Parts: sequence; C-alpha cells; structure tokens
Amino acid sequence: MEQLATVWRALVLDRSPDADVRDLPGLAVRWAESRFGFWNCVTLTETGADAALMEKRLGQAADVMRSKEHTGFLWVFEDLLHDGARASLMEAAGRAGLEHAFSGTGMAGDLLPVPEPAHPELTFVRVGTDEQLRAYADLNSRAYDMPLEAGRDGLLGSRLWKTGVHAYLGLRDGVPVTCAGTVEADGRLFVVLVATDPRWQRRGYGEAVTRKALYEGARAGGPTRATLHATAAGAPVYPRIGFEPNSPLHFFTLGG
Repeated sequence: MEQLATVWRALVLDRSPDADVRDLPGLAVRWAESRFGFWNCVTLTETGADAALMEKRLGQAADVMRSKEHTGFLWVFEDLLHDGARASLMEAAGRAGLEHAFSGTGMAGDLLPVPEPAHPELTFVRVGTDEQLRAYADLNSRAYDMPLEAGRDGLLGSRLWKTGVHAYLGLRDGVPVTCAGTVEADGRLFVVLVATDPRWQRRGYGEAVTRKALYEGARAGGPTRATLHATAAGAPVYPRIGFEPNSPLHFFTLGG
C-alpha cells in the first residue's frame, strides 16, 4: 500500500501537475483525472480497520470518486483489514455504492539483482521516444481492453516515462508485443504496467520483459527488493521470477 501511494504520487503528478494528491485520514487519493483509469486511484491506508471503520472509509472513498469527472478505482489491500472487516468487505462496498471490478495480488521479494534476461524471439529497447511511448500505451490498452485513446491519454507526452521509469518494450521481428517498467520508490523497485498484446500471450514474453525492467532498474539504483501488484491473469508469472504473494487486492469502481 505504501509503495502504491509513493509511486502513484509521482505518476499522477507527471500526468497532471494539478492532480488531486492528498493523504486523508484512512485514505490516500492519487487522482490525475485521466481517461486512463489506473491513474485515478483511491486506497485505504489504515492497518487493522474493523468492519465499522472500513465501512466509513468505503463511503468516504466513494464520495471522493463521485466528485470526479473520470472513472477510477478504489484499491483495497485485504490484509490491512481486521478479520471481521474482510468477511464483510463486498457487502459493505455495495452499500457504499461500489462495484467489485476485479481482484489481484500484492507481491514482493528480495530477488535483486536478477540475471540479464534473454528470450529467443525478443529484442528489448528502452522507451525513449514518443513513438515508443505510444506503443507502450497501446499494448496496455489492448491487454486491459481499453480504448487506445485511454492509454495514450495516460502516457503520451510524459517525460518521466522516458527518463525516470525503466520502461522497456519487447520487440518480435521489430514489432512491439510486450512491455514492462520499474521505478525506484523508497529503496525498492516497483513494477508498473506490464502488458502483452493478447495475440502473443502465453509465450513467456511478459516474464522476459519484466526481468529486463528489473535487471536494468536494479543495475541503475542498486535496490535488492522489488514489489508489484499483479492481476489474476499475471499472478502466475511473477513467482517464477522470485516474487512472493503477500496480500489479496481488490479493485472497486462506482456502481451505475
């Protein structure tokens, strides 16, 4: 959760200097008002919240989300909640007007440095041009079933993604088919926006480009620990690299 709050502060302020970045009691708001929904984020921050406090925070998070123009997500790390609150999370979210969108898993590991990666079908290139950044955005849009314009709104024009993020494309015969990035946060590497074109999934491409982003990020900064938030689809990949699951993660949107 702390890694999310730290990294997303930088990412949403990169997208919009006027982004809503606030640390409220029990809530972290990181909202860029981007059409790329992942840049519009609220998360619960207290440890051990009981059912009553959780329900209060869910209502407050929903109020923040209702005040915004663009849709986004409330992120809830299940292991931060008291046992009783975990059991009532879905029902309490519904009462707050929130709908469960999808689940994931928080992961971390003392796995750095990793060996320099290679894949027989891929070459790797670090994102450094607008064309490469557009390819990175489009891969995420296709992988997460979003309009191309949404991903482009989230990344095009960014200086941070060309300089501060170790963002890599995996090319097959010169065509971008997969991507991953890492960014340093509080002495750790945080993995961001891993995506593979749906036409080229289940070939080890996502794992290979993630290893590349980890390798280069560790080589530049020297951290030994890495963290990430995995979707259900991506979760099986990361233990092969050395990540260990540490908390179920749930994403909620406002109900219709």
